[in-house]
Amino acid sequence: MDKNIEILIIKFLSKESNVDELRQLELWISNPKNEILFLEYIKINTFSNMAISKYDIKIAKKNIVRSIRKEKYQINNILKYVAAAVIIGMFASTYLFRDDIFISRVESVPVVVNDIEAGTNKASLTLSDGSVVLLEKGGSFKSKNAKSNGEEIVYGTTKNKTTSKIAYNYLTIPRGGQFFVKLSDGTQVWLNSESQLKYPISFIDGELRQVELIYGEAYFDVSPSTKHKGSKFKILTDVQEIEVLGTEFNVKAYQDENIIYTTLVEGKVLVKNNNKTKILKPKQQSVIDINTNDIKVQEIDINSEISWIHGEFIFHKKPLKEIMKVLSRWYDINIIFQNKSFEITEFNGALSRDQKIEDILDLIKQTKIINAYEINSNTIILK
Repeated sequence: MDKNIEILIIKFLSKESNVDELRQLELWISNPKNEILFLEYIKINTFSNMAISKYDIKIAKKNIVRSIRKEKYQINNILKYVAAAVIIGMFASTYLFRDDIFISRVESVPVVVNDIEAGTNKASLTLSDGSVVLLEKGGSFKSKNAKSNGEEIVYGTTKNKTTSKIAYNYLTIPRGGQFFVKLSDGTQVWLNSESQLKYPISFIDGELRQVELIYGEAYFDVSPSTKHKGSKFKILTDVQEIEVLGTEFNVKAYQDENIIYTTLVEGKVLVKNNNKTKILKPKQQSVIDINTNDIKVQEIDINSEISWIHGEFIFHKKPLKEIMKVLSRWYDINIIFQNKSFEITEFNGALSRDQKIEDILDLIKQTKIINAYEINSNTIILK
């Protein structure tokens, strides 16, 4: 291997590459012969206990290109995200991989033919008069206040409004869906599967801007208060309030989970639960237990928490049960553990949200933690 290329790979793995070096590496990997050299180098010199398949390199190239295009994240954060995507081999913390896992194809598994597809952009919009509009790719919608191309909805910019009456819309994302909405104040919101957001059609300039995440998961990029006569932005969930002045963060508050997570990416937020308040700094996450009302703050890996808005799943020491819950929402499937001991096994790995469910299940099967799986309609049985 050329010495210059080796240096590029080393700098990439050690998170020291700049954008130009990422471009050089991506161009070099685009040669099929170099794909093999790249994987072998990682296998021999760095990650000899991880499973790396032919499919992994495609995702690696895709994410290197995606990382180059992202301007709002510092290069170290970009590389952390890309490096995680390159090393797709999912592994259990108590198991080591054998050399025979390093193969360029996935072992075929007999399964029932199914119609399970990855999620896509779709939502239903409930207007202030109670009528419901379906939003999905290929369709369009336009009203006095908003317009949608079927993949996102954008509301008109808030002017100096003086009316005291506020009309609300509800954006509901089903299982197997995701959607983007730009609110009238310029705040951007990405909604994950099985989520619902309540928000004003337009805000009253200079007054509190407030929305409600009724359930589910959402990533907010809030328009700063300095652009709206100092008006603060507040997000409500079932058991907490989040007050911000202009920041980016992720809120996860699903109905079937007893924990609510708020993860701060940039800026500063104040999280309130009953009489308890916590101020979050970047890379911190508040954790609220609904049953006890306890709230704690912990340091967190930002990339794994917000990977879904970049089209990826990144799992860091997550139990299989939790991973399957995430996948069940995105693929709109039911999961049955035939052996309950599988549920607590922890994995690390990164996957594309565009992958077929069979590809993901095959990767998990390679770890030898599950022996087999069966797909029956929209139900998956792990054996």
